[in-house]
Amino acid sequence: MSDHKVEVKNLDLYYDDFHALKNINFTAEAKTVSAFIGPSGCGKSSLLRMFNRMNDLIDGTRFTGEVFVDGQDIYAKNIDVDELRKSVGMVFQKPNPFPKTIFENVAYGLRVNGIKDKHFIEKKVTEAIKQAALWDEVKDKLKKSAMELSGGQQQRLCIARALAVEPALILMDEPASALDPISTGKIEDLIFELKNQYSIIIVTHNLQQAGRISDFTAFFYMGELVEWDKTKTIFTNPTDIRTQNYITGRFG
Repeated sequence: MSDHKVEVKNLDLYYDDFHALKNINFTAEAKTVSAFIGPSGCGKSSLLRMFNRMNDLIDGTRFTGEVFVDGQDIYAKNIDVDELRKSVGMVFQKPNPFPKTIFENVAYGLRVNGIKDKHFIEKKVTEAIKQAALWDEVKDKLKKSAMELSGGQQQRLCIARALAVEPALILMDEPASALDPISTGKIEDLIFELKNQYSIIIVTHNLQQAGRISDFTAFFYMGELVEWDKTKTIFTNPTDIRTQNYITGRFG
């Protein structure tokens, strides 16, 4: 994995007879934050799940088109899906720490990947927790249960868990929607820091959040990618009336 660019070409996705995504073409450059916005059910999360092949787990799913991460067709026959998921980190709407210690939560991916070197694991866990801006709050509690952390801390722990295996791409599905404003601010600051090293794609219903943290924004409506441009352009000078109506709150 090298350039961390993400490309989608002529993608159509179906759940049984439902046409969920319609002729999607999209390129996210490396080390940028791309925000997916649009009303509920418009296809944002369906597209996000294409990048780590989570849709494979849903019965009746089929698609045409191509999806590339780092120049690699991730749906090619020779792709090891487990390997792919190691290189694509996922952070969900609700924090989902494992019922283990704080340390073991972050070490989990390394151990699953067969790494046994204790010093290496310790180094990677420490680095990931520091990257997730959580170190000062948990450095003396690493042997305590992750379940004792606040919601915002748990979400940053889940981000640390994703970072420990050095992913090429980080996917975030409404990562702050269950959090209070202070925790949300910390997650947003963190995303801003992380884009120096990672490509990030975030689904958000919070338009202000998309405006604050993303470099590019994609507006989806009824399975179509209506508009994709620099965030500033989408929010100040969109070309499609549907984008303008959504941004200004006329529907959504």
